[in-house]
Amino acid sequence: MGGLLFYDWNTLPFVILVLVLSFTIHEWAHAYSAYKLGDDTAYKFGRVSLNPMVHLDLFGTIMLLIAGFGWAKPVPVNRGNFKRPRLFGIIVTAAGPISNLVMAFITLFIFALFQKYGWLDGMSKGSSDAINIFFQLMVTINLRLFLFNLIPIPPLDGYRIIQDVVNLRYTDKLVKFEQWSSVIFLLVVFISPIRRVTLDPYLRLIYDIADALAKPIFWILGM
Repeated sequence: MGGLLFYDWNTLPFVILVLVLSFTIHEWAHAYSAYKLGDDTAYKFGRVSLNPMVHLDLFGTIMLLIAGFGWAKPVPVNRGNFKRPRLFGIIVTAAGPISNLVMAFITLFIFALFQKYGWLDGMSKGSSDAINIFFQLMVTINLRLFLFNLIPIPPLDGYRIIQDVVNLRYTDKLVKFEQWSSVIFLLVVFISPIRRVTLDPYLRLIYDIADALAKPIFWILGM
């Protein structure tokens, strides 16, 4: 921890770089999948782009730096443009978290290549340490974003998936739940006893997922 920050000051430049990459790919995945499935709303807003400036949300980024959890600007999606609104809506929503999972896998694969072929050998300690920190943060932050976004609290992706999955007769109940969502979110993130009971055990899955992703990589590379 670095004072008010969730991350240490020494790693902050790497954290910011990883956040820019991870948030940008996450939101691009939403926008691109919506565009390919027939909705050009995000495209018209310039969101089918890998330009970080069109995706980053200032408050969401600050929250991630302070609390370890955050978000980018929501991608506008008009489900009425889909041939199968609910199914395609789920696909578009899930594309964001899945992109974070894919990035974590790719990072682990590249890091395994570095280890197998000794690409860090001969580098200065500062350079090798910097590369190790970057790889570690790319994996942990992307897995954190993957898990965090699947929590069924608005405006997170998990809640949008629930909206598309549940029967329409429960819509009114979901709307009532949305009124309390901000309060629930703040309680879970900032009240330590509640966070320890609810969120922390859930996020410990990061290590289990990382281990599950690493096993096939090590098998492929014969490590």
